[in-house]
Parts: sequence; structure tokens; C-alpha cells
Amino acid sequence: MSDGTTGRRKFVAGLGAVVVAGCTKPPPDRDKVAAPGSGPTPNAPASASGPADSNTITASGTMTRRRLGRTNEQVSMLGIGGYHLGLPKVEEADALRIVHAAADHGVTFFDNSWDYNEGKSEERLGKALAGGLRQKVFLMTKLDGRTKDSVTSQLETSLKRLQTDHLDLVQIHEVIRFTDAERVFAPGGAIEGLLAAKQAGKVRFIGFTGHKDPDIHLAMINTAKAHGFTFDTVQMPLNVMDAHYKSFASNVLPVAQSLDMGILGMKTLGDGVILKSKTATPTECIQYAMNLPTSVVISGCDSLAVLDQALKAAYSFQPIPPDQVAALLARTASAGANGEFELFKTSAKHDSTASHPEWLG
Repeated sequence: MSDGTTGRRKFVAGLGAVVVAGCTKPPPDRDKVAAPGSGPTPNAPASASGPADSNTITASGTMTRRRLGRTNEQVSMLGIGGYHLGLPKVEEADALRIVHAAADHGVTFFDNSWDYNEGKSEERLGKALAGGLRQKVFLMTKLDGRTKDSVTSQLETSLKRLQTDHLDLVQIHEVIRFTDAERVFAPGGAIEGLLAAKQAGKVRFIGFTGHKDPDIHLAMINTAKAHGFTFDTVQMPLNVMDAHYKSFASNVLPVAQSLDMGILGMKTLGDGVILKSKTATPTECIQYAMNLPTSVVISGCDSLAVLDQALKAAYSFQPIPPDQVAALLARTASAGANGEFELFKTSAKHDSTASHPEWLG
């Protein structure tokens, strides 16, 4: 047996132990569960347009709430991604139906971005949340601007599209370059615009996202620290392949936890690419991310059937024993070794600001 193989097996086993250690003894209030019931759970939003399509949504149960780090907000551990809501193949009525069904089933965390589908994703989510539902959810969007002026302009556009006067969380989008951190914190940088927006009551919390390299995430966190600032949240790829290549779980999660940042998991299925490896099922992928010390696992849903799948994974989630985590990671080790199924790390396919550098300001 080679030394490399031995080292990889030790790493896999160790990560399995760390994963479960983070879930079997959660911090206070991390795993609050809404009271059971057949309708919307207490304190969870009711649909703005009647009940979900019962012929399609078959999942039933209660939605676990988790503490969103230093914000102390309690949010559903399953969040709905905004990108898929604006896809051309998704009719607007279906997008609204997905949002309403998710809210009916206890989801309170909704994700979006200023640049998703030329604004269509935010516009559709804004329509879905109109009529009182906005006040019952935790709403997040992401902005591409790296300057005070660009981020301020984008924020105003997002507020208009989302039909709200404030956002619960705004995140600096696509921190995928080592130069991003210095631009954000430079004089006249994005952080000035976001802090001004927070002072004006337009933003409650501030975070950042990225999908390229854990070292870039750490650079952003450390640059913020050097400027006397700590982000409230951080969003990153967390999936069954991540453990084996440029791992965010191994390198960023412990640092984020030490700062009590709310941890948002994304790319759980890698836009479906991870499933092509045939090494893990959708439920295994989703629940693996939930088994990490995440506050929210964000899932993109382009149909009620996909939402149903995500809801079932959330409702049935239980902390995964270390030996089962290790077995899952061993099963995905070969496929995950070089990032083949994590295209967001190894290609420019998901780098929207690389195609549109003007969005950075």
C-alpha cells in the first residue's frame, strides 16, 4: 500500500469523525425543530397562494431550525437557491409555486443574486414573496460589486426586484480571486457601501460567497480581520467530493466556526454533475452537507419534484455515524480526487463575474 493511499484513508476517517462531532453536540438552539403538524409549522410562513400541490409534494414532517452563527437568527436548515427559479426552462408560475410550496413546508431561508438570469430570479422571488410572505422569511441576495458605488447601485436594484425595503442578509458574490479581498476593503470598496446600507436599515447582516479555492476564502476572512471586521456568514461548496480536492470543509469550516460565522453550504449536488459519478444518491449528498456544521444547506430547485426530494432529505435527516461518513467518503474518493465532478473549482463554467468583469465596478 502506498503512503499516499494510507494518508488519504486517514484523512477520510478523520473528517468523518470531525463531521459527526460537529452535529451530535450542536451549539445552543442550533437544532430547534418546529412543532409537528400537517399544515405550515408555527412561525413558518404560509403560502401566499394557497396550499402546495399535494399531488407532487409528498414529503411530510417538521423542518429543523438552526442558529445562523453570530446573527443568532433561527433559520430552516434547508434553503432554496434562487438561480434555478429564473431559468428559461422554468415558467414563472412554476417558480412561484416552488417558493410557496417550500414556505408551506417550513423553509424560511431564500437565496438569490443580483446577477442571476439577468435579474429574472430576483423578480420572480419578489413576486412570490409579495402579499405578506416576505415578512415571514429570511431573505438573502448576493451582489457582485467590489466598489462602494457599484455595490450600492446593485443593492438598490435588488431591493426593487425583490419588492422589499431591506434584506436580511447581503453577501459579496463570487469571491474567486485573491485580489477580491483587497478590493472589497480598499478605500471606496464594497464594504463601505454595505456598512452604509446597514446603517440605513437596508441590510441586516453581511457575508460573502465563493466556490473556487479555500485559500481565497481564508484570504477574505483574514483581510476582514486585519480591518477589524468579521463577516456574519460565509457560503461555500460542501459536498461529498469536496473532502478530496481543495477542501472547504477541511480548511475553511474550522476557521468560520471559530469566528461563529453562519455557514451556508452550496453546490451539494454540483448542479447535478456529482450524481453523474454514480457514487452517491441525491439524499446522501444533501444529508452529508447537513451533517457538517452548517446553518443552512442551499438547494436549487427547478421543479416541485426536486423540491420534494430536498424536503424528504431534510425531514429524514439524522446525524450520520462516523463510520458511515468514512464509508461514503471512501466511496467518492477516486471520483473526487482531481475535481472532475466539481467544475466550479476546476473550470470557469460557474464564474459569471469572469465573463462580466464590468459587474465588479
